[in-house]
Amino acid sequence: MAKKEDKTNVQRLLTQKKIEYVTHEYEADSETTGEEIAASLGEDAAKVFKTLVTIGKTGNHYVFMVPVCGELDLKKAAKAVGEKNIEMIKAKDLLPLTGYVHGGCSPIGMKKQFPTVIDDTAENYDTICFSGGRIGIQVELPLADLRRVVPVKAAPLTVS
Repeated sequence: MAKKEDKTNVQRLLTQKKIEYVTHEYEADSETTGEEIAASLGEDAAKVFKTLVTIGKTGNHYVFMVPVCGELDLKKAAKAVGEKNIEMIKAKDLLPLTGYVHGGCSPIGMKKQFPTVIDDTAENYDTICFSGGRIGIQVELPLADLRRVVPVKAAPLTVS
């Protein structure tokens, strides 16, 4: 009897919506850098995105996706969502807020859907990679397919 595949919430949601995706598995822990993950996948670090969760001055939460080789510009991020300023949430707040651990946070399948913005460089690629909802798993799909699951807007977000 074949062993049942252990899918993440991200993979289940993509399958449920009949969206094709590629799963990349790799050896990692919460200390593995995004650049190391991109290298282990044999991908350009500019098309591998990290998922960052923030809180605005209003108390609203926002999700930002930036290339693993880039850094979120908090001023640009605040402007993209109409906040005066934003800051990163504390690591201890990530799991209770999103259902994900640091290093395994995905824009798909969070406990609650927050406004999500991706760096506009994502539009330069046929497909992008981001966390599959668990450390050691990335999913790859076109940005248009991500938008079928999560309403994502694009804006310049990285430090120049």
